[in-house]
Amino acid sequence: MASPATTQTVRPLDGLRLDTSGPPEPAGLVAQHLRLLGAAGKDLDPGPSEQGGAARITLSGGDFSDAEARVAWADDAASGITDEATAQAATGIMAVHGRRDGEPRGLAADYAATATAVLTVQGLLAGLLGQARGGPAARVATSADRAGLLTVSQYLAASGADEGEAVELASGGPPFTAGDGTLFELETLDPGAWAAFWRALDAPADAIRAGWRPFQFRYATACAPFPQTLHVTTLAHTWSRILRAASESGAQVCPLHPLAARAAEHDGAAPWSLTPWGTGHRRPVVAPAATGPLSGLTVLEAGRRIQAPLAAHLLGLLGAEVIRIEPPGGDPLRGMPPACSGVSARWLALNRGKKAVEVDIKAESDRRRLREMAAHADVFLHNWAPGKAAQLGLDADDLAAVNPALVYAYTSGWAGRLPGAPMGTDFMVQARTGVGAAVRPADETPAPSLMTLLDVLGGLLGAEAVLAGLLLRERTGQGVRVDSSLLGAADLLTAPALHRVATGGNARRPAGFRRPLRTADGWIAPTDPCAVAARAYDLRQMSTGEALTLLREHGLNATAVTTDLADLQHDPRFAGSISRDAHGAFAVPDPWSFT
Repeated sequence: MASPATTQTVRPLDGLRLDTSGPPEPAGLVAQHLRLLGAAGKDLDPGPSEQGGAARITLSGGDFSDAEARVAWADDAASGITDEATAQAATGIMAVHGRRDGEPRGLAADYAATATAVLTVQGLLAGLLGQARGGPAARVATSADRAGLLTVSQYLAASGADEGEAVELASGGPPFTAGDGTLFELETLDPGAWAAFWRALDAPADAIRAGWRPFQFRYATACAPFPQTLHVTTLAHTWSRILRAASESGAQVCPLHPLAARAAEHDGAAPWSLTPWGTGHRRPVVAPAATGPLSGLTVLEAGRRIQAPLAAHLLGLLGAEVIRIEPPGGDPLRGMPPACSGVSARWLALNRGKKAVEVDIKAESDRRRLREMAAHADVFLHNWAPGKAAQLGLDADDLAAVNPALVYAYTSGWAGRLPGAPMGTDFMVQARTGVGAAVRPADETPAPSLMTLLDVLGGLLGAEAVLAGLLLRERTGQGVRVDSSLLGAADLLTAPALHRVATGGNARRPAGFRRPLRTADGWIAPTDPCAVAARAYDLRQMSTGEALTLLREHGLNATAVTTDLADLQHDPRFAGSISRDAHGAFAVPDPWSFT
């Protein structure tokens, strides 16, 4: 961070006061992030809240008009979405997370609330940024139901595509188990390394061939129904032999770390860092248009897969012009099935509305052209492999030389915080940081979720960091480097579990936690406070509607579990908020409402 001798404002919210009232979830996490960004204020006041359990967060002072956020579990208080369990159930999170198990399962970590908190911080930062650029003060509203829909948006888009999935949606997938009981995650993006790893362990050739495609597509489908023979194969070998096979083949393996081990090494770092640089200069103030508080700003995005593209997508929803840097021939993921009007439905969920420019970063002439583009941009965002930007002459220092006012954003896997860490992909980070234990209750074997929890949450944190960097730039006139990571996302998601470890409690949630109850025609999910009492009723012979009525008559709250994401477009709990884009792909509503 810049020193006070360099600039009076060293964090984007320095000089602002924070006031928060209402339920602690997710408002408590909102307040925590706002304090990390410089706001000062009293602890959360759990006093009276408005109907629907909404919380209010206000930032005041610092030459700004008051910025206010309202955060609730649902837009519609009558929807039955009143806590984490019902938010996961209604929005499809339980359905996607449960694909590996063949039935809906609740995440034992508070994923919807965490995503909602980060989106609320984004809305507040965007509103202040709009004010700093000459726009009016704005009030923002967020809700866990919208946040939940955003987290499953890729899976939702695929469910309404013109064609079916490229692989079967069926139960199965990692982690694997060694003969000595070590649970581990396997990662490789190379089919040759995949085959070499399994050949080294004497797996049958037909199982190796049959396993690659579902393994490769697990990021897209949230399941990996490869042959059970592969699980049998790893059980026949010691962990040391499996390590040797990985080393020889080029694949990577990572044992599932317990939460206690992560708590012991946790460095307490914030989920992102902001580093002002140079003297910089202020860009001309342009009042935001009705298209959003970031209207008039330009974001260059060189992102792959989910993390950086999602961060840029959110900035685009807030009004920025997003120019996507793609390799010659375009992003190959545009063609990933299933498609809508010839374009990958999943790709559209993250990239609709962006402009695209093809750049061959291996060619010096194209790298020079990219530096010229960065000279006129407000944000440069990427998630390249560690060290690649420096090798290309496109690191923060390189681009600061052509644009001292640039916000340079790097969304990485590990942020350089864990020496010797494995490949920085979603499932490997889940394994290494204890997420595999945090998301499953004590009666289930730890296993990273095959829903891309950290890629999505990492994208949300990346957008939050960029907005903080842009606001800091407006207040100081300096360019800013911002760094976020999947590791930061993991620590954010597991923070309550790590706190329980530190205070002598049980790291994992109790048996059956957030496990839906089967009905004759589906599933229901009780709220967390009502779950134990609800399990006393046998609902298997009742329709879902009858089961909900019975529980309601006994003072117990619950909601139906969405099992087919395509049904969300007609779900009365979302009041027709899910639309279709120009290609015919399902699109979720913006996660914020500004007034």
